[in-house]
Amino acid sequence: MVNVGYTLMCEQAGPKDLVDHAVRAEAAGFDHLVMSDHYYPWLESQGHSPYAWSVLGAVAHATTRPELLSFVTCPIRRYHPAVVAQKASTIGVLSDGRFTLGLGAGENLNEHVVGGWPHVQQRHEMFEEALQIIRPLLNGETLTFSGNHFDVPDAYVWDRPERPVPMAVAASGRQSATLAAEYADAMIATDPLSHLVDMYEEAGGAGRPRYGQVAICYGPDEDECRKIVHDQFRWFGMGWKVNADLPNPDAFAAATQFVREEDVAEGISCGPDTDRHVEAFKKFVDAGFTHVALVQVGGDSQPMFLDWAQEELLPRLRGL
Repeated sequence: MVNVGYTLMCEQAGPKDLVDHAVRAEAAGFDHLVMSDHYYPWLESQGHSPYAWSVLGAVAHATTRPELLSFVTCPIRRYHPAVVAQKASTIGVLSDGRFTLGLGAGENLNEHVVGGWPHVQQRHEMFEEALQIIRPLLNGETLTFSGNHFDVPDAYVWDRPERPVPMAVAASGRQSATLAAEYADAMIATDPLSHLVDMYEEAGGAGRPRYGQVAICYGPDEDECRKIVHDQFRWFGMGWKVNADLPNPDAFAAATQFVREEDVAEGISCGPDTDRHVEAFKKFVDAGFTHVALVQVGGDSQPMFLDWAQEELLPRLRGL
């Protein structure tokens, strides 16, 4: 049976609301909660971007059952990888072992706030070094590391959960899928691509969790849902090669100024039809993903969405 998740989108809700949404999602019956880790929202209309790790700590304290996952944290610019290992272990303790550290190579949107954005090849080199630092620290080892991009003279994480925090790595192609299989305990992807799952399994990831994420916009009025999606998620279809390099919400607004409402609605299911939302979710299940988190687009609609999910959507998804 697929593990059904709910996304706490830091870009579309403030910190107190996010904790409330987490509590409501647990009560609704979601199996896991994933949280974005941004410094900026994608577009100004989303209107939020609190510090994800403070919110994660509060969510870990306020909930008792769902698994938690950062979706995803970039450990190469804004955060030093040794510090990522420390805070991930802290969340692991606070959550009684429910936390998985989701990692990716990041986006300029969030990382440029501490300086320049490296070239993609350099980013990949930095990311692999970061994984080489984080893994042993999560496992309780004392680490000395000297690489081309990072130095760790001496590090040890003192507070850790009984079971080391698992890692999941975002994959978009063979190189990143191989990294996920080599260093991590799970793979993350945002597109329902079966060949990514195949690459991950061929590289050694067979039998491990595969995390996916699907954006929808549930509501009683399909036209209103389409407007919300166009206003807040029209960047969604540009692809990671574009999304990774744009520096701020103004750039995303300029890059998406000619994207039409119907263009976005083609990729994100909108409206009250449960069958359409189930079908969007099912694409990930059919592609081989074991854990799939829903994104309800629109910060103000979360309580309504969670009520509907409990009553109608989750029972349908459990039957897939």
